[in-house]
Amino acid sequence: METGTTRAYLGIDVGSVSTNLVVLDEHAAVLAAIYRRTQGQPIRAVQEGLKELTGMIDPDIGIMGVGATGSARHLTGVIVGADIVKNEITAHAVAASQVVPDVNTVLEIGGQDSKLIVLSDGVVTDFAMNSVCAAGTGSFLDHQSTRLGIPIEDFGGYAMRSENPAHIAGRCSVFAESDMIHKQQVGIAIDDIIYGLCHALVRNYLNNLAKGKDLAPPIVFQGGVAANAGMKRAFEEALGLEVVVPAHHNVMGAIGSAILAMELELEPGETAFNGFSVTDMEYETSSFGCNGCSNTCEIIRIKVEGRTLARWGGRCDKWDMQDNAPAAANMMKSSTGAGDQ
Repeated sequence: METGTTRAYLGIDVGSVSTNLVVLDEHAAVLAAIYRRTQGQPIRAVQEGLKELTGMIDPDIGIMGVGATGSARHLTGVIVGADIVKNEITAHAVAASQVVPDVNTVLEIGGQDSKLIVLSDGVVTDFAMNSVCAAGTGSFLDHQSTRLGIPIEDFGGYAMRSENPAHIAGRCSVFAESDMIHKQQVGIAIDDIIYGLCHALVRNYLNNLAKGKDLAPPIVFQGGVAANAGMKRAFEEALGLEVVVPAHHNVMGAIGSAILAMELELEPGETAFNGFSVTDMEYETSSFGCNGCSNTCEIIRIKVEGRTLARWGGRCDKWDMQDNAPAAANMMKSSTGAGDQ
């Protein structure tokens, strides 16, 4: 347990676009939350996020458990000393259930992918993911905001003023952009173009992810794109149902991972957390190919001070060191002088 007397839990969600960190108290209330860009450097993003957290939380807070999720969850888990590492589907479902206990449908749109999660009595019964097509993701919206010269934070305001949304072809990001340019050239109002884009993205999302699925209420919309009021409005018009956007919609994956760590009910001192001092460590990541069989797996390796902390990526366990978390944590603590935590 990181020094302190107030019990708290750390959750980290590292994706290709954003890195999100939260600290929850023992009642799952958010004490601090950070949403920052990954910028292709997940280790640095986590370190800088942890450093920023130290200035946001009370010195009396003690970290009782740590959860990691996101596409870089394994790497994150090794760096911070996570007690539990779970996929994004589980983390987002857990977080949504915390906000709306009887939630049946979770809509999640992030920077590079989108997810649909169907629950029954708090249990995930079905899900779908789309990480292939950029249309409908935060990165596509970011690109359009730059092209239009309108800050992404203002997109929702423009969309909400629209009374006659333009019809934008949304099944492909290339066609959508081409269609938007044409609509601008013929003089259609920018409010209507932006809200038309929201409708196109919602159609794309529902066509790709929701076919054959019963999207029953309550419905929770989370992820960075949920900040766009126009997207919420477009979903509600398409579904004919109310859509709930949580207060901390952009860090729900991190919240879910922190809750999962809380559910472990670890005693003081049992957490594998390496402490906030990991912000000062130098890490080296590399990869190599395994030629042991026809799979030719790419193995990821992370080192600190020349010592291998973890390896993963193979279809078999020949190279894996993920289950060696306690040893890795002890190695980290000896390097940082954090063995008395």
